Amino acid sequence: MNFRFQNLLGAPYRGGNALITNNHLLVSSVGNRISVTDLLNSSTTTLPFHSSSNLHRLAASPDGLFLLAVDDNSRALFVNLPRRVILHRITFKSPVAAAKFSPNGVYIAVAVGKLVQVWKSPGFKKEFFPFELVRTFADCADKVTALEWSPDSAYLLAGSKDLTVRLFCLKKLSAHNKPFLFLGHKDTIVGCFFGIDKKTKRVSRAYTVSRDGAIFSWSYTSSGNESKFGELEGEKSEPPSPGTPDQRPIETDVGDGDGDDDSDGNANAKKRKNYDERDVDLGDESGYLLHTGKWELVKKDYFMQAPAKLTACDYHRDLDLVVVGFSNGVFGLYQMPDFICIHLLSISREKITTAVFNDLGNWLTFGCAKLGQLLVWEWKSESYILKQQGHYFDVNCLAFSPDSQLLATGADDNKIKVWTVSSGFCFVTFSEHTNAVTALHFMPSNHCLLSASLDGTVRAWDLFRYRNFRTFTTPSSKQFVSLASDQSGEVICAGTLDSFEIFVWSMKTGRLLDVLSGHEGPVHGLMFSPTTAILASSSWDKTVRLWDVFEGKGAVETFPHTHDVLAVVYRPDGRQLACSTLDGQIHFWDPIDGLLMHTIDGRRDIAGGRLMTDRRSAANSSSGKCFTSLCYSADGSYILAGGSSKYICMYDIADQVLLRRFQITHNLSLDGVLDFLNSKKMTEAGPMDLIDDENSDAEEGVDKQTRGNLGYNLPGSMPNRGRPIIRTRCLRIAPTGRSWAAATTEGVLIYSIDESFIFDPTDLDIDVTPEAVDAALNEDQPSRALILSLRLNEDSLIKKCIVAVSPEDIPVVASAVPFRYLQRLIEAFAELLESCPHLEFILRWSQELCKAHGHSIQQNSRNLLPALKSLQKAITRVHQDLAETCSTNEYLLRYLCSTGTKK
Repeated sequence: MNFRFQNLLGAPYRGGNALITNNHLLVSSVGNRISVTDLLNSSTTTLPFHSSSNLHRLAASPDGLFLLAVDDNSRALFVNLPRRVILHRITFKSPVAAAKFSPNGVYIAVAVGKLVQVWKSPGFKKEFFPFELVRTFADCADKVTALEWSPDSAYLLAGSKDLTVRLFCLKKLSAHNKPFLFLGHKDTIVGCFFGIDKKTKRVSRAYTVSRDGAIFSWSYTSSGNESKFGELEGEKSEPPSPGTPDQRPIETDVGDGDGDDDSDGNANAKKRKNYDERDVDLGDESGYLLHTGKWELVKKDYFMQAPAKLTACDYHRDLDLVVVGFSNGVFGLYQMPDFICIHLLSISREKITTAVFNDLGNWLTFGCAKLGQLLVWEWKSESYILKQQGHYFDVNCLAFSPDSQLLATGADDNKIKVWTVSSGFCFVTFSEHTNAVTALHFMPSNHCLLSASLDGTVRAWDLFRYRNFRTFTTPSSKQFVSLASDQSGEVICAGTLDSFEIFVWSMKTGRLLDVLSGHEGPVHGLMFSPTTAILASSSWDKTVRLWDVFEGKGAVETFPHTHDVLAVVYRPDGRQLACSTLDGQIHFWDPIDGLLMHTIDGRRDIAGGRLMTDRRSAANSSSGKCFTSLCYSADGSYILAGGSSKYICMYDIADQVLLRRFQITHNLSLDGVLDFLNSKKMTEAGPMDLIDDENSDAEEGVDKQTRGNLGYNLPGSMPNRGRPIIRTRCLRIAPTGRSWAAATTEGVLIYSIDESFIFDPTDLDIDVTPEAVDAALNEDQPSRALILSLRLNEDSLIKKCIVAVSPEDIPVVASAVPFRYLQRLIEAFAELLESCPHLEFILRWSQELCKAHGHSIQQNSRNLLPALKSLQKAITRVHQDLAETCSTNEYLLRYLCSTGTKK
């Protein structure tokens, strides 16, 4: 029962910025969680912790060890990325628009509202308050939007909404403490960057990028040459803008922050030089003070994408390249300082919300929040390294493949996606449906997927050729909401929403065989018995009906209920039927005798969470307290139930008790997570969260783009200002029994068994110790050592004893293993196949176990089925890997064989 969160599928990206650390790890925020994609091994994992609300700003240290993640409530997590643990937490006092680690990793610059704060980066040490505020720069007149460090970590560029970029010096100087201003932009600053001279490795230029598609190039000369440049600039200098320092300082004002002074320039230069000689930390040569030197606007370039706004940009310092993304889905790659366009391509029709280089500069990462799209593109070869996109709307239905390696998802965006569970990647998307996909079902062959949709079709998909090879329709258009097929895969059944009928087709011919009528409400649940040809259907007419499809007798039996039946499911052995009703109860029936076996009342278990629009408290509200999805475990001993709530409940069937309750999210950005609402947010006009006053981006020409308000654009369909309501739409347990998936508002959550810190011995005695196992191995008694390790049930010891058995002793040891330890041994084989290289050795073990215990395995197939499926899954995966390796190296192997014979 010890399941823990493992991964989040169906949503690679939800907004905010993305990062690439260590040149191949892509870090992105997904709601209130962080997803890490390994671009070399093509796998994605979701970190096990979560924030209190949606994350929107990430910053990684240069060595890739630490990550700062800031959420919508300005709460920040300081994370050890390799160990995947939270080290520290801090709350900033205003919304954070940008954050950046210094190149030496010592400082973190954070844009907190109008302030630029520089914090000392905490380390691994446990401290009472690890964050130390070093400097605060309060010079900006509006919200700071962009930050950039100089290569020596001594200077900081900050761009803000007041149309200026300021250059700050980190050191506190007695003079020259005012920032230098880069002026001339006509829109909000999106990015500001330092350019370096490749010979001297020092800052020689700067680039500032604004939202209207302008990039200004600035060149720097040290303050020693200041008087000469000042005379040239004197004739064409513009009048000072309001709020900027005086352009021509008085002789006594040495501390002016601008470098454009020409009166008494030599005297000022001498004073600066003297001061710089005293403070040798800022530069090796005298006069190397960036904010007091001469900055000159060299050129203005424009990307010419109006009326689209520039929404994302990044700069690679070594290659001198700039990448920009626009609100119309176009991105451009430009070589600076000559502003040569290398690429200008469109990747979507929606706003690009992040664009970033990797360390080497050969990969570009783009993210589009509205589409949930994440792309990694190699710009030299013009090829995709990664191309992932989540569902546009919430996922409706799930289906595991019989070998548990694949997971199919269907959603309201009319698409079906098939994911590899181990890597978390989507490898195919089917988009032939013209309306929402409501049900999915894998055929026993593992290579055929069925889908039902509201567009009136049931489609069969070939997972070898990735095509729709059969479409099942009805004489008149219906809306299908449920789907089932028998064990042989010959008959397909689908239930309707509007005509209350069940349609039966032949899989081979595609012909409509029968129409089962009798229900008086939408048929939302269908399932064939795993052992017989009986079909169970549940409907909102308060009944569950059993049908004999092959005999054509119609309804064999009807089980009446007092409330609408929402879901029906068979136990894996076919001897029990579970259904959930609108009053929050789960009924267990004996389908053979037609008797009610148990009833579980789950209203109080699933209750919790108060919506913004609820007039009653969470404890008194009765709406939505029911289970809409049920799923039996692989051995049939417990059942999972989920519905319109933040909880998923796990019940023991024999004792009818609640074993565990999983809270699927703690994200306060979703509605229905809090049990008690904050009374401070209640105003005369209603709850503060329901008052839509956040239109800052709309004012600036680009509609505010978040996944939160998708689907709420119709009149009258926006009850809570587009805040998604947390709920579970579908639950499925993998046939191996070691993991289960839940389709929720957050995405598809995968939970797997956690065996890392459990000591659960099966037959403990005073003599059963790790020392006894080692002693048996030293005495060359592999059979005794293996049985002792199985009794101790210690994973590492079991694997050690398995590997210690010599190949010729495998038949003897396999026959000596008692049957009660067989399940644990098979599970150990499945885990070993995932990691160890001894493929033939493990296959020999499996073969000898089947020879020695074949009859017992057949007799107890129900209990051993999950373990056997896990072993089958591991063998299948290794077989596929070997087959691919051999097929790609076929000619090389032939050549090696031929050269060997010639010698």
